[in-house]
Amino acid sequence: MKALLVQQKCAQAIEGEEKLPVGLTAAEKEEVVSRAHSAILLSLADEVLREVADETTAVGLWRKLESKYQKKSLTNRLYQKRRLHTLKMSEGMQVRDHLDNFNRIILDLNGVGVKVEEEDQAMILLCSLPSSYENFVDTMMYGRDSISINDVKDALQSKELQKLVSGSGEGSVETGLTVSRGRSMERNGGGRSKSRSKSKAEMRCFHCKEKGHFRKNCPQRQKGIGQGSNGNAQVVVAQKDSEKQDSSDEGEGGDVLTVSTSSSAESWILDTGASYHMAYSRDLFTTFKEWNGSVKLGDDGELGVKGSGSVQIKMYDGLVRTLNAWYVPGLRKNLISVGTLDKNGYTFSGSGGVLRVSKGALVVMKGRLQHGIYTLMGSSVLGTAAVSSSMAIDSVEKKDNCTELWHRRLGHMSEKGLSILSKQGLLSGAETGKLKFCETCVMGKQRRVKFSMGSHTTNGVLEYIHSDLWGPSPVESHSGCRYYVTFIDDFSRKVWVYFLKAKDEVFGKFKEWKTMVEKRTGKVVKTLRTDNGLEFCNKDFDEFCRKEGIVRHRTVRHTPQQNGVAERMNQTLVQRARCMRIDAGLSKKFWAEAVNTAAYLVNRSPSTAIDFKTPQEVWSGKPSNYSGLKIFGCPAYAHVSDGKLEPRAMKCIFLGYATGVKGYRLWCTEDRTPKFIISRDVTFDESAMFGQRKEFGDLAGTSKTDLGANQKVEFEVDAPMENGVDDTSEEQPVIDQNDSQSIAALAEEIGREEPRSYKEAMESKDSKKWLSSMDDEMASLRKNQTWELVPLPEGVKPVDCKWLFKIKDGISEDEPPKYKSRLVAKGFSQKEGIDYNEVFSPVVKHKSIRVLLAMVSVFNLELDQLDVKTAFLHGNLEEEIYMKQPEGFVDSEKSDHVCFLKKSLYGLKQSPRQWYKRFDAFMVSHEFMRNQYDSCVYFKTLPDGSFIYLLLYVDDMLIAAKNRAEINKLKQLLSSEFEMKDLGAAKKILGMEIWRDRDAGLLYVSQQKYIEKLMQAFHMDHSKPVSTPLAQHFKFDHSTLPSTDEEVEYMKSVPYSSVVGSLMYAMVCTRPDLAFAVSVVSRFMSNPGKAHWEAVKWIMRYLKGSSSVCLVYGNGDVSSGLVGFTDSDHGGDLMKRRSLTCYIFTLFGCAISWRASLQPTVALSTTEAEYMSLTEGVKEGMWLNGFLGSLGLNLSKPVIYCDSQSALCLAKNPVYHERTKHIDVRLNFIRDVIEEKLFSIEKVATEVNPADMLTKPITTEKFKHSLDLVNVCKV
Repeated sequence: MKALLVQQKCAQAIEGEEKLPVGLTAAEKEEVVSRAHSAILLSLADEVLREVADETTAVGLWRKLESKYQKKSLTNRLYQKRRLHTLKMSEGMQVRDHLDNFNRIILDLNGVGVKVEEEDQAMILLCSLPSSYENFVDTMMYGRDSISINDVKDALQSKELQKLVSGSGEGSVETGLTVSRGRSMERNGGGRSKSRSKSKAEMRCFHCKEKGHFRKNCPQRQKGIGQGSNGNAQVVVAQKDSEKQDSSDEGEGGDVLTVSTSSSAESWILDTGASYHMAYSRDLFTTFKEWNGSVKLGDDGELGVKGSGSVQIKMYDGLVRTLNAWYVPGLRKNLISVGTLDKNGYTFSGSGGVLRVSKGALVVMKGRLQHGIYTLMGSSVLGTAAVSSSMAIDSVEKKDNCTELWHRRLGHMSEKGLSILSKQGLLSGAETGKLKFCETCVMGKQRRVKFSMGSHTTNGVLEYIHSDLWGPSPVESHSGCRYYVTFIDDFSRKVWVYFLKAKDEVFGKFKEWKTMVEKRTGKVVKTLRTDNGLEFCNKDFDEFCRKEGIVRHRTVRHTPQQNGVAERMNQTLVQRARCMRIDAGLSKKFWAEAVNTAAYLVNRSPSTAIDFKTPQEVWSGKPSNYSGLKIFGCPAYAHVSDGKLEPRAMKCIFLGYATGVKGYRLWCTEDRTPKFIISRDVTFDESAMFGQRKEFGDLAGTSKTDLGANQKVEFEVDAPMENGVDDTSEEQPVIDQNDSQSIAALAEEIGREEPRSYKEAMESKDSKKWLSSMDDEMASLRKNQTWELVPLPEGVKPVDCKWLFKIKDGISEDEPPKYKSRLVAKGFSQKEGIDYNEVFSPVVKHKSIRVLLAMVSVFNLELDQLDVKTAFLHGNLEEEIYMKQPEGFVDSEKSDHVCFLKKSLYGLKQSPRQWYKRFDAFMVSHEFMRNQYDSCVYFKTLPDGSFIYLLLYVDDMLIAAKNRAEINKLKQLLSSEFEMKDLGAAKKILGMEIWRDRDAGLLYVSQQKYIEKLMQAFHMDHSKPVSTPLAQHFKFDHSTLPSTDEEVEYMKSVPYSSVVGSLMYAMVCTRPDLAFAVSVVSRFMSNPGKAHWEAVKWIMRYLKGSSSVCLVYGNGDVSSGLVGFTDSDHGGDLMKRRSLTCYIFTLFGCAISWRASLQPTVALSTTEAEYMSLTEGVKEGMWLNGFLGSLGLNLSKPVIYCDSQSALCLAKNPVYHERTKHIDVRLNFIRDVIEEKLFSIEKVATEVNPADMLTKPITTEKFKHSLDLVNVCKV
């Protein structure tokens, strides 16, 4: 019934109106619900209808039916189970009726939530058969490895057909009818048929019911045939009076055909005389299109065709297949056209009374010979069952497609191997089914010899090694190799492959392999089995094995079966490689790439020798990761950056998985000379492999040509796998970018690209916008009188210039992006002492910004933001500098002149300093004080005793004051001197987002958007979050540094420095919780290893779950003033055993300054480490206290807390001690600070010291508590 509702497009109505599509109107929803209600009522029997007629809604009706007929109570379940186990087939009962009863019970059990396994179903069905089926049951139950319910059903149906064929014709109602092709229908009355059991006088004619003759000799029948008046002479030629069908469907007359006068809508006849599939019942069609035509019969009569569509037929194997058929109401039988099947590529074979129709090696349908014609072994699927079967077909097809996809990804693995991996959930949740015929496997695999099993057993890895040499290959690989040698571990069945140019390289590769595996496992190779080839049996090899204590096992001459494991592995590798290469359409020159990938996949394929586990799992103890597997030879698009307007990817061919690198191995054919490359950022088009194969031809030659300075592929290589397959013990799946985006769109993606030159800007689609922004820039330069055009003095070389283009996001989400152009001088050509002298220019400190934000929140100040347009252009130059005229704006009348710069320009080395000097002079001239602790902080005392503050970061400003009028007055003053842009209330500065809750007196500072963009940029936005920045298991010593060239190459492909730098900026601005973790990973910037990269990814995962963490000002203890906390981790750096200095300061209870860094010298005791940390904390506290005092804040004496009692005693009591005499005298200034009572230094328990989170990884609960102590929380 539910299938019917699906067909009527109203199935969602039984789940409630809220489940209907959102876009539907109220009237449309009511119509869908009403249609569902009516469909259910019309499907019910009268007695059922009377019981539920009072339900007026589809939901209520459905639930009432479920409660009445699909109760999942214990009583109902037991009742259905009892029905199943007591089911018996009586003698003489039709098999189809018994199967129908059985299927009905199984469906009822499914309805009440009882799942019966297929094997149990098969056993119950066999046990339900009568005693006459005893031999049949024995045949089905014994001598098999497995049995399924479909096997039993198919065998039962075949047995019933066999009974009908072999039984007497007494009960048959078949009536013969002959249709010839262009010949007379008359036959003489003679015949040679004789009955072997009855005399002729006793025979009864099944046509006229009289005795004494056979039906074929019946006078009445002969008369009817002669007249040609029997309407059963059926279709042989199809004709049409419409042009809706292709003319190729027409044909000539048919062969001899026998049909039955008893009609069955479910049966079909395989007919060589029919030119098209035809059905006579409209109920058979699941889809239908009306049109008019006709078919010509053998007696020159015609029948009308009323349309065509799809019919569903359940074949002999239980699979439901779809045929396109014509609807011919006047037919007596449904016909399957053998000619149409032949045109569609099907083949036919017959023997033993069975006609088999095949596609390739797969038999798709069978016909059984009955009364001279082949009747299809199958039946039509009628009514709503056709809808359900159609859905089942879709499900089967999806499963088949999934099976084929993983079959090809895994290098044409067997069906059994796929099933094992699927059941273990290793194929990304995919469910595999029966593997269809694979032509590639037939072409690539041919088994000649089944090698015998060895008699030895092993108990661990490297105890027994099998090895063999394969070659020579008739074709050289791209690296010039013709051989490969394999090493197979008997315990795990893991294989390593090394490619060779000559046989004498075997010994060297064996030593290389032996060193590698022994270092990784800590075990030694004990026994080696090889053949007697000279590459294994030579003086050097034998002597080496003798010294290493390796036992040699060799085969008897001309008996390769004794080295069966290695021989079988060679066969497997070559077969899989051949299949993958043929499937990809690659030339034989790629054989080594295919073998290399085959070995990689064999190590991840279930093996019968190890109880269907995978070699990689047994070797490493961890299950394999299949998420990064792709079909060998499929098109791949590697990401490049070859110009702003150039394609973002280049098309390649996927050739396998890189060794020791998290990337894919690709063959790039777009350049003039093809080459191998390895890339991490790749998009694959596996769908292209399911179409017609395309021969790539002999892509000969290997290039050493670079990709170009600006192209960023991970790295390129010259030749395949000189060191062979080397699977590491831990899986390293590459990032898969095969998502829902169009592959072509990804390959050509430009997006919001920024031009790199004037020419690119003028050729881009946004050329008008860029031209407008350049006009604005030139107008600003002219208004500012930045230069004047003069002839170039002799002996002077002018500085060049260029345009820079930038698309800036709006401050708010609603604001559109802005196109900005800036003219910059190429300052790198300037010479020190001639073109410039001093270049230093200060910027405001981040902690100064946080102090101001804390004051704004606590004292409820107004906070505004401004931006200086073309700030650097306001600086006055002190040197004579000449510059070429800007591109696109050369004065046509003075084209030979140059620009004599009067004002500083972006790009000049001295421009930042000249701008600051100009701004500083202006502020000081208007009675603003420059802060002595931070040169970019200005303040002024107002008449009412309050202050107004201004913070400068290059061209960004923050202004804070109690009085709004004073802020507006300062804005006007600045606008009179500089070209300013008023941004209103401060919302974002230096990537820090600011928002306020004035009612609650709170101010929040966050970098959520920055962090989210960071996660997306490094493909970590879908990672699993963790609760702390660094877990306690991360320990970094010398062993974590890169130890192999492969690891070094791998780390070169990782954006380690970029990620750490990005994390460091977040830590400096708003995230004290990252201080320790970032301090640790930044120590290895020059030589990071894989362990360090894992730590960096851990930090990113922490950010994934904490992007909304922010600094909160205003909800702390206002009376607390300035408070500091210090701590240290003695010898925490395992590389140099240096200790960590950590402190964190709060203002009014909120964090404003923090630090976690290594101490410059090695501390010899915990006391010394804590004392050094305390000293650094006191120095920071002195700066902060002085800065706050200069801003007009009169706070109580600051307090610094330390959890080390010994360090506090040393600071307060200057007692000489042998254990402290080595401490630098300069550190003892802390005693003077205490004596002058500038600070109060107190003891604090470690549990309430927030600086503890800056020294080491701590538990989640303690970490969250530390953040709460300094008002860092998630909002």
